[in-house]
Amino acid sequence: MSNQAASVLAADFGAGSGRVVRGSLDGRRLTLHEVHRFPNEPVQLRDELYWDFLRLFYELKQGIRKGTEGMSGRIKSIAVDTWGVDYGLIDHAGRLRGNPRHYRDARHAKSMNDVLEIVSEQELYAMSGVLPQQINTIFQLFGDLQDSKIKAQDSTMDPDADTRALFLPDLFNYYLSGEQACEYTIASTSGLLHSGEVKWNEPLMSRLGLPASLFPRLVHSGTVLGHLSDDLVRELYIAPMKVVSVGSHDTASALAAIPATESNYAFISCGTWSLMGVERDSPVLSEQALELGFTNEGTVNGKVRTLKNRSGLWLLQECKRQWERENRVHSHEELIQLAASAEAHQSVVSPGDDVFMVPGDMPKRIRQYCERTFQTVPETAGAIVRCILESLALEFRQTLDELEQITGIRPPVIHMVGGGVRNRMLCQFTANATGVPLIAGPVEASSAGNCLLQYVALGEVGGLSEIRDIVSASFDTEIYTPQDAECWQEAYGKYRKFNRLEQHQQ
Repeated sequence: MSNQAASVLAADFGAGSGRVVRGSLDGRRLTLHEVHRFPNEPVQLRDELYWDFLRLFYELKQGIRKGTEGMSGRIKSIAVDTWGVDYGLIDHAGRLRGNPRHYRDARHAKSMNDVLEIVSEQELYAMSGVLPQQINTIFQLFGDLQDSKIKAQDSTMDPDADTRALFLPDLFNYYLSGEQACEYTIASTSGLLHSGEVKWNEPLMSRLGLPASLFPRLVHSGTVLGHLSDDLVRELYIAPMKVVSVGSHDTASALAAIPATESNYAFISCGTWSLMGVERDSPVLSEQALELGFTNEGTVNGKVRTLKNRSGLWLLQECKRQWERENRVHSHEELIQLAASAEAHQSVVSPGDDVFMVPGDMPKRIRQYCERTFQTVPETAGAIVRCILESLALEFRQTLDELEQITGIRPPVIHMVGGGVRNRMLCQFTANATGVPLIAGPVEASSAGNCLLQYVALGEVGGLSEIRDIVSASFDTEIYTPQDAECWQEAYGKYRKFNRLEQHQQ
């Protein structure tokens, strides 16, 4: 690695907000400077839910413009990471065929049922390693096929059959550089790769009638796709820069930035969703792993992350939005203070329950859940927030127990990265509930991983181990040790009891 490298831009799109960050590497220290932040809110159109891709691309361009100001051509590259599963369709001329659907769109439930009449859950899991969930790309694409947005595989003589599907980071990359490619880590969320391989599962696609030409070539993280298009260079009045495909799934870039020194650790990438799991050389495809809801996705070094998608901060975000609609405006800090004043261990919910899946009046749903399960009903904002955070921590405990069941190893430490790290109450609750130390940080792990993977592509950093050394030298972490073991063990028993009761009533 050279002593000093040029700066890069990382565009990190989360399901609730996006940001463009300028990363600069000086020796063995990475510094991040946020140049642009913007909301990312879905758009409801009648009974359909979409992402506003045009607005997001506009915000990306603003981030590029701001990130290059005063840099005199010293920005060498840009890379994009986003959440998983969602995609956009482009026609044979490269034109966008409408805004991408949101993974929470109601259509996907029917599409999932239709696919499972053709291929069973067990077959899908064995073939792809991905847990069948209605958000998965495979079910979304089958819905597009049924709606005739995609031509079936026997329609290859029709020009419209040249429709391509690009995952959202790949779609951004296409409109930045003109190059069509699908990066491995984002493609691994789709359910359409061969399990544990960097290879499209064409037999599975054929059974569903999806054309083999639907996706472009697969590339690895750290691939230089090309350069910013001449049109964008002229529009933004900037110098040319490379466009790099990094760990395009934000979780993959975030995990690359875990400053781990020990082996067999568990990770939690905590944001709107919380993804909890372990890194492995090969996928876990057992019947027990399927029953417990674990999925297998790719890492930036071609390995596998066996993980479970958990609800994350979605419930808290939706409660905050509902209270704002009711003119009860609280900052996140105020909500945590209210929760700290509320009585502990009064009620719990299952954060991943289907009733909490779609946007809406989340405080009401939480109260109704507690009423159905004969618990104390949380009435105040503080009681509801405490219920959410304790429930999330107990859900992490359950996931840690399940990881031990399917792998035979109980991770001795948890690394938490992402926005959830800012919630110190959740961090402490998680250490308490799981009974193992939790190392929190960095907060901007996905942006840090994104930047450092660009430096790998540029030849300035050697690889994953060097990335983690740089992260460790660049960002502070905080260690949370378990407390109040007896109280949290009792709370865990209560959590399991009430969740079984809710499942029985459904």
